[in-house]
Amino acid sequence: MNRRNPWTAPGTRRAMLRDTALGFGQLALATLMAGRAMSAPPSPLAGHPPHFAPRARRIIFLFMHGGPSHVDTFDHKPLLERDTGKPLPFAKPRVQFAKTGNLRRSPWEFRRRGQSGATVSELFPLVGGCADDLCFLKAVHGTNEAHGGALLKLHTGSDVSVRPSMGSWISYGLGTENANLPSFLTINPTLGHGGVGNWSSAFLPAAHQGTPLGASGIPVERATIANLKGAWDPEVQRAQLDLLGESQRDHLALAGHDPALEARIQSFELAFRMQTEAPEILGLDGETEATRRLYGLDDPRTASFARQCLLARRFSERGVRFVQASHGYWDQHEDLTRDHGRLAGEVDRPIAGLLRDLKARGLLDETLVLWGGEFGRTPTGQGTDGRDHHPHAFTMWMAGGGVRPGMSFGQTDDYGFYGVADKVHVHDLHATILALLGLDHERLTYRHAGRDYRLTDVAGRVVREIMRDA
Repeated sequence: MNRRNPWTAPGTRRAMLRDTALGFGQLALATLMAGRAMSAPPSPLAGHPPHFAPRARRIIFLFMHGGPSHVDTFDHKPLLERDTGKPLPFAKPRVQFAKTGNLRRSPWEFRRRGQSGATVSELFPLVGGCADDLCFLKAVHGTNEAHGGALLKLHTGSDVSVRPSMGSWISYGLGTENANLPSFLTINPTLGHGGVGNWSSAFLPAAHQGTPLGASGIPVERATIANLKGAWDPEVQRAQLDLLGESQRDHLALAGHDPALEARIQSFELAFRMQTEAPEILGLDGETEATRRLYGLDDPRTASFARQCLLARRFSERGVRFVQASHGYWDQHEDLTRDHGRLAGEVDRPIAGLLRDLKARGLLDETLVLWGGEFGRTPTGQGTDGRDHHPHAFTMWMAGGGVRPGMSFGQTDDYGFYGVADKVHVHDLHATILALLGLDHERLTYRHAGRDYRLTDVAGRVVREIMRDA
């Protein structure tokens, strides 16, 4: 005997419930997901107000890896010329990286540039032409004789412990100005001498980690952000991310606050959004021929660093807080004359082009440009044509971003060996950079492992003397 199945017979109440049950579930799921989306953790990269009125909104760090020689670039020492070949007339440091000999004059001539009269080596003729926009720090000093420790000290404030990098601290303190881009980008970073520690967020939320664009050894024209182009079309990617996000939020609902997982959710979302904006920035098709020539893209010798500097400007003007462009290797224990000459020739035109371009676009006043390496080089010679590592006194310079233009601050002794007036420790440099961005280095802290940490540890003095209208 055939019996009618009440669940399949048309026109019955049960059939109606069967046919609409899935719809009820979808409505419930949509409501649930909407509620969870509303309660999703806010982005850690959301913009934050500074502690006080900033002089700069963002920073571009032009890092010269290896240690350019201050006495051959921006710290002219006439007595070094007079006394070349003679012993240093005072004691050398107790700890030295390697043995050096007698005093050695610079192979390059210096001359005064601009209305400020800054004395600049012929190694940097075009940067010298921008001297009236530069603020030289002539007596910067660190604490480590070796590249690895010195790089970590300059980038993180510590040469002995794992600490967040300067870019990560700035990202943590201010967030991003563009939700479709990282707040911290490092172009062509070195994978040695501290490696990823130089752009790591360490114990800060992972969203503040630096995003590398290429790496040292990869031609810059081929450098890109890893996995920037997805394998699927945007609609499929969006569905995948929604499903993944729902699963991760389920985990958060059970496990509670999980900074690592929350940062992972945000990283996936940022990676998806970057696909809409980053490729256009990486492509330089829209730049005029005049701009390309200004930076040096038309010259094989300067093209690589020119691309870095132009990308730094393009990302910076789109709201990336901290952009670092790295160049090197400025470590001439031998062949100083040949290799410092070659390296300076690779960066002089791109750096001058960046400064002039930022100024012409009205961006220099709100963008702090920082130039320098992890240390300088000894005024005493090494081998037949070299200089050793020298963290005891070296030169860095700043431009724009609220610093006084056409100024030199600090002084080294007659031979450029030690700082003798207005010395600036790396902690002071960090404190000053943060202050220019509107951040109090003593208030920018993060509690980890039972104590409060900061970029400047328990030191640091803001060098207000170099600030405009201070």
